[in-house]
Amino acid sequence: MPKVGMEPVRRKALVDAALRVIGDHGSLTVTMSEIARKAGVSPALAHHYFGSKEQLLIETVRSLLRQLRDDAVTALKAAPTPREKLSAVIRVSFQADQFAPETIAAWLAFYAEAQSSEETRRFLVIYARRLRSNLLANLKALCPADAAERIAEGAAAMIDGLYIRQSLKSAPISIEASIGLTEDYVNALLATAPPSPQRGEDVRRTDEGVSDAGANGRKAEKAAPSSGPIGHLLPEGRRDDEHKPSKDN
Repeated sequence: MPKVGMEPVRRKALVDAALRVIGDHGSLTVTMSEIARKAGVSPALAHHYFGSKEQLLIETVRSLLRQLRDDAVTALKAAPTPREKLSAVIRVSFQADQFAPETIAAWLAFYAEAQSSEETRRFLVIYARRLRSNLLANLKALCPADAAERIAEGAAAMIDGLYIRQSLKSAPISIEASIGLTEDYVNALLATAPPSPQRGEDVRRTDEGVSDAGANGRKAEKAAPSSGPIGHLLPEGRRDDEHKPSKDN
């Protein structure tokens, strides 16, 4: 019988082992025995905790989403203004641990699995909604809703596309340059968008460190640099609910 209090430790060890084994295989064609051996436990114990390999793999993708969520929450809390929060979302998407070999292999394997697995597809939809929600919430503080929607969709597409290119080593640019490209895209579209209706003329928002003044109804915030610390994301200020695909969490 498993020792009392060991379940969380064993479950995490099995999830970490699943990531490493997926990384070694480059796909989800792994066995419970391989995962258990990597975790240093018996296959029977692995089945005791997860029931099946499929359930263990689902828990593995959930763990990736939780880590991304935690990193995003931390980065967003540290950013004082909407524009800086946008940069935080971009950086988190490209942070170094997202490019660990086992993490890359897991993301790509889960994207492939989503073509035939409804549950895996649901988790990836949650990821996409979180990314869009974080981008959109902060863009709406900077420009009208229609412009915010357009910029959010484009930025999310750049983030996902550049991540895949980087993970496949097909991009001829560095991670920092990928961040810069995304920042340049956001800056260029924000520069041509009218002010947000949320930001009236001569309104001061000292709680966010933003001062609005002038004939345009806003004073442009300092643009984020085109490149910076490297940094995939979840709706800011909301609880994660990975069991309800209808919510954006």
